[in-house]
Amino acid sequence: MELNKLTVTVITYNEEGNIRDCLESVKWADEIVVVDSGSSDKTVAIAREYTDNVFINPWPGHKEQKNFAIDKASNLWIFSIDADERAADSVRKFVVNALGEPGAEGYCFPRQNYFLGKWIRYCGWYPDHVLRLFRKDKGRFGGTNPHDKVIIESGSVATATVPIVHITYESISQYVAKQNFYSDISALEMFKAGRDKHIDLIIFPKMLWKFVEVFFLKRGILDGFRGFIISAGTSYYLFLKYAKLWALTVSNKGGNQ
Repeated sequence: MELNKLTVTVITYNEEGNIRDCLESVKWADEIVVVDSGSSDKTVAIAREYTDNVFINPWPGHKEQKNFAIDKASNLWIFSIDADERAADSVRKFVVNALGEPGAEGYCFPRQNYFLGKWIRYCGWYPDHVLRLFRKDKGRFGGTNPHDKVIIESGSVATATVPIVHITYESISQYVAKQNFYSDISALEMFKAGRDKHIDLIIFPKMLWKFVEVFFLKRGILDGFRGFIISAGTSYYLFLKYAKLWALTVSNKGGNQ
């Protein structure tokens, strides 16, 4: 295992519209590993233009799939990037310098999140730090699906100033579809954890507070109508999550709530 070499890991599913730009932005890496969960489009074919390390693995969950990709890496350092993210040249320079003289076991990067074609500066979407560069022997993905995160059990974490570009949603339909998908996962995880008490009493105040928090306290209002959409959408996601949790609870108890 090379101490100062880098493997970029990417997980994919039907990402033909994103994967080329993503891999083009990291083709400078020593190795690229792509793990696909069964795409029906051209994602895999495009990925194979950039690397021979393309693996097909049925979807086990976000953190599980990302850890599967880490296990396929042959280098010590991992740079995990999503298919809808881009590593600008400033990120390349930072990574090369960091690997030349490592000062930490992991590095967080701010993300520039683009929504409907515009960089969102508020709503809690910037700087939106994510830990993406880390030593394979120090970090693994944990957290609760679908909100996985890298956890460094022992060692230090530093923060970069250069941003990763994140192309989030290019249409309202895409935004709503992703919220529906993610809320399915979140509701099931909450149900498994036993967080099913008094849902009918807390759902409305939680929705209201979430909108106020994002639109006013996190200054989403300064992002214009996009900020309003994100604030309302975040509240809607919370509604979906708790409504689906309630439905799972009722179903499990035989409809007696």
